[in-house]
Amino acid sequence: MNKGTESKNITHTSSFKIRSFTDLNAWKEGHRLVLMVYKATEKFPRKETFSLVDQMRRPAVSITSNIAEGFSRRSLKEKTQFYSMGLGSLTELQNQLLVARDVGYLENTSLKGLADQSVIVHKLINGLIKGTRSMKRE
Repeated sequence: MNKGTESKNITHTSSFKIRSFTDLNAWKEGHRLVLMVYKATEKFPRKETFSLVDQMRRPAVSITSNIAEGFSRRSLKEKTQFYSMGLGSLTELQNQLLVARDVGYLENTSLKGLADQSVIVHKLINGLIKGTRSMKRE
């Protein structure tokens, strides 16, 4: 991409109005992670359906649910609180990914894709938290 095109994209992106939680990149990438977790856990043994599978899917869904709920809150303190809870759910999921690998349910290639996506989501949620906190100071 040349510099002219790059600056057009930046201008276009910055003029985009976020109207819904689904417009947030943190939610979009979090949703991608949810779908990846569901797909990966489909291959787990049936005996894990109500244990590790459930324990991995719940925090994955909770990540995007907390982003959505935080987006709808009026107070900046509440927004930060819900985004932070999403971050906590993400960390919980990251731990469970390691457990799944260590018990032999996730191959390293699958884990790498999920771990890489979780890092992207982590950075985006951190950006939401920092952005919300900076709004408090203005």
